[in-house]
Amino acid sequence: MSTRRPVPPRAPLDFERAPTPTVVGVTSTSILDTEPAGAPTVDVVTADVAPPATAPDLDAAPATGTAEGACAGPAPTAAPDEQLAIAEVADRLGVTAHTLRYYERIGLVTVPRDDAGRRVYGPDEVGRIVFITRLRLTAMPIRDIQEYFQLVADGPGNEDQRLALLERHRDEVKARLVDLESALGVIEFKIATYGGACAP
Repeated sequence: MSTRRPVPPRAPLDFERAPTPTVVGVTSTSILDTEPAGAPTVDVVTADVAPPATAPDLDAAPATGTAEGACAGPAPTAAPDEQLAIAEVADRLGVTAHTLRYYERIGLVTVPRDDAGRRVYGPDEVGRIVFITRLRLTAMPIRDIQEYFQLVADGPGNEDQRLALLERHRDEVKARLVDLESALGVIEFKIATYGGACAP
């Protein structure tokens, strides 16, 4: 019968309950260096929420009134006189024709038809679909998008309501970005740890 030797106590490794870290730099020695290759090093800063130093300042005003600024608006996605079929719009914007028909069916966009009854998308329709797509990418619910465009359809006089709806959504997006940056820091820490760059 074999006996077990006592194992000296060690601090437990609890990767799943570690404080939220942010990896701020990873360096390694290239195999092309003349010095012997060394182990990679990782600088880790522990913080509850710490976006990287290179994160964009979402509250910063545009430096100038150029196309990079918010007041210039998005770049056009269709030429002023361009007329596109539904398949062309779907291909250009990376959405399905089914999605485009759905947006039309629920009243988010009105698309004119040609003499044969086919949808014809001009710059205004394409621009609106781009805007809808951006709102959906930021997880704005369809009902909120419908509310926004209903306010637009109602005409002038409700700009404060439109602004409040967009500001509320912007604040939700910013909060999610902070959460995502924090989660990304944990993932980077796990990768660095399991990859051997961090000492346990």
